[in-house]
Parts: sequence; structure tokens; C-alpha cells
Amino acid sequence: MSSNGDAVAVGVLGFGRREAAAPERTLAEEATGAMARYCDGDASAFPVLYALTAPRLLAYLTCLVRDRAAAEDLLQQTFIKVHWARGSYVAGADPVPWLYTIAHRTCLDELRRARRARVGLTREGAGGREATVAIDGVADDARPPYDERLVEAVLEALERLPENHRLAVVLTKIQGNSLVEAAAILGTTPGAVKLRAHRGYVMLREMLGAAEEGA
Repeated sequence: MSSNGDAVAVGVLGFGRREAAAPERTLAEEATGAMARYCDGDASAFPVLYALTAPRLLAYLTCLVRDRAAAEDLLQQTFIKVHWARGSYVAGADPVPWLYTIAHRTCLDELRRARRARVGLTREGAGGREATVAIDGVADDARPPYDERLVEAVLEALERLPENHRLAVVLTKIQGNSLVEAAAILGTTPGAVKLRAHRGYVMLREMLGAAEEGA
């Protein structure tokens, strides 16, 4: 992938750092307990699970779609899917990676759906070209100067990464968590997160480079 393409990909996803906050080292344990209770039919566990995980998922989705309202809608869709898919949750497993995967796929599905809808409207239009909008409701003509196709390409490439690599990239490169924070979320060591993020980012760049060459 060209250096310019790298810069675009970085800009699209908002890769970068933010000032580190105190990590919540008990997140995995608390989320696992809340998820277990929720799957066992304890409705009161859902608000606990939501409070623990929704802020992180919302931050991730906002990075992807660049619009708070659209990200909030995707977050609600994510938790609806969590409710219906709770029977497939592996009891005792940390639900955080599972939730990130559902949020990621929800965003990707919506991007694809929105693109198909825009293509259909364009083909059916007979009175000239109408302004199209993406999932955030913003007209294409008013959109910031980045390529939505690249956003989708990056999301698809991320989905193809091994889960541990994908989450390390998401938490550090996209959301800007420190290695210590990401390690606390994933229940591993900062060194392991650093290695996974590096390998995942290298794989991501290779996949995007191959896609660009084949375009």
C-alpha cells in the first residue's frame, strides 16, 4: 500500500493516541459475571453489562462512522443482536471480545446496506443525480474528504484478522488505549498486546495493499 494510502487509512479510522486513563482491571471479570447472570435469565444483569461495555463500544463505533448519533444507533443494534445471540455465548468466556466482534459486524453490515440503498436510488432516479447519504445521514457532498470505500475495505480487512490481533489493533490503534489499558481489557499482558497489535497492523497493511493492487 502506498505511503499516501497509509495516511488515508490512518485518517479514516482516526488512528492515534489519547491521554491514558486509569485502567479498569476488573472489567473482564465483572463483564463475565454480568453476562453469565443475563444468560441465566437475570434481567437486572443487562444494565450492568451495558454500563461496563457500552462506552467502549460506542467509542469504537464513533471512530468508524465519525458521527455520534449514527454510532449510538449502531450500538443499540449491537445490543439487540447480543440479546438474540446470547444463547451462542460460551459460558465463562470474557464477553468483551465477543461484543466487539458483534459491533464490528453490525457496522460493516450497515455500511454495505447503505451502499446498496444508494446504488438502487441512483439507478432508479430519472430526474438527475440526487445527493446521497451514508448511515450517519450526512450528504456525500458535505462529507469530510475521505473515501468511504476505504472505510469499508479497512473494516473488511479487520474482520479477516485473527480475533486476538483484531482486538489489539482496535483497542490500541483505533481507540488509542495504552498497552496497559488494552491488556486490562483483554486480560493479558502489555507485552502480548504490543506484539499482537504490531502483527495485526502489519497483516492489515498487507491485505489493504493487495486489495489496492487488485483494484
